[in-house]
Amino acid sequence: MRRDNLARSTPFRLAVTFAVLFLIAILLTGFSAFWLIRWDMYRRHDEAILQAFAVIAATDDEDDGDFIEALRANIAATHHDNNLYLATAPDGSVLAGNIKPIDAPDGWSTIPGKVLGLGKYLTFRLYSGKVHGNRLIVGESYEDIEALEHTTLASFGWASIFVVLVALGGGTMIALRARRRFRAVSETMGYIAHGKLAARIPLLGKGDDIDGLSHDINEALARLEINVEGMRQVSTDIAHDLKTPLNRLRINLEEARRRPRLPPRIAEDLDAAILEADSINLTFEALLRIAQIEAGARRARFSEVDPAEAIMATAELYAGAIEDAGLTLTVDIPPGTPMLRGDRELLMQMYANLLENAIRHCPADARLRLVVRHRPGIVVTVVEDNGPGIPADEREKVFRRLYRLERSRTSPGTGLGLSLVKAVAELHGASVRLEDARPGLGVVVEFPMG
Repeated sequence: MRRDNLARSTPFRLAVTFAVLFLIAILLTGFSAFWLIRWDMYRRHDEAILQAFAVIAATDDEDDGDFIEALRANIAATHHDNNLYLATAPDGSVLAGNIKPIDAPDGWSTIPGKVLGLGKYLTFRLYSGKVHGNRLIVGESYEDIEALEHTTLASFGWASIFVVLVALGGGTMIALRARRRFRAVSETMGYIAHGKLAARIPLLGKGDDIDGLSHDINEALARLEINVEGMRQVSTDIAHDLKTPLNRLRINLEEARRRPRLPPRIAEDLDAAILEADSINLTFEALLRIAQIEAGARRARFSEVDPAEAIMATAELYAGAIEDAGLTLTVDIPPGTPMLRGDRELLMQMYANLLENAIRHCPADARLRLVVRHRPGIVVTVVEDNGPGIPADEREKVFRRLYRLERSRTSPGTGLGLSLVKAVAELHGASVRLEDARPGLGVVVEFPMG
């Protein structure tokens, strides 16, 4: 899973979500206000036209007035492109006006300016009625209202873009700050996963929820470290304390075995007991060795190591055992493998354990393969066989101490081989995983360079 994707971070998503909600609220509120204002402006526009119509029509009732003269006075006083006036006689002849004759119905009508020959993009609102037998048309363009509409819509558009940009910018800043803190948590948990139980999440002292969560995690990690170290120490102490009496027991068994004229049955039992003592001793030595590796004591002995040379040397040591077991070994190591900082002896022990596991569990005629690859920043080694393999649900468990797939535990082995492999890999900062070789098992160890 890719965790560094800024767009998928929770703070960024929250910022964008709230920005979208805020933008929707602005648009709904703004457009509601816009339509109310627009409706009021159109209403006032119609009222102004009716008022102008009424004023001109009223002059016809005055004794000293002439509504035609009043109409001409209005035409002279107004802007031709915005205000329209037309008075026609019953026979259709024009009495006065500033537009060409048109056939307008009684009441309200809306006519494009191009029909009136007054402008391609203007729209006019007209009111037509009869004044003492004559037809009077009064109208006014929507130019001012439409200009305000365009300005308002453009303002909403720019405001929306501004809100989105601010939200994205703010969300990015918040996400970057949060990602730095979450990355510290993720890195710490990565250290814990690789066995560095002393790692802790750094606290910034802000007292916020992330600091609180980090503090709780650190307390849990401290308890985990104490428990795990206690378990490791118990197993190490048991192995250490029992090693001396076990050696005494073996010495006593050897002395008993060297006595002359022992019955054959007793001699066989003593030989079997010595072998069992040796097996127990090997288990204790492996436990102590793993404890020493996990403590990091061998890191002081690190030097420049050629991983290809270490794996080749191990293969040469086990060539005879591999041949005796009826197995075949192929080595695929290209030239130019980069050097690593590490402990050559421990690396050879790691590969020796993997080869011993393959020899022990693979049938005759099985094939073993050792591979070394490198790419920028990483050296990869693979020990692969076409034997029975390990079930997918068991591949993580086999790295546990004393864990064995064979529940009866009748076959030779201590159940510590892969535990030591993992301990050596983690000491070198490497990762180890088991893969399906189809058929068989592949043990992949990836070493970081530098």
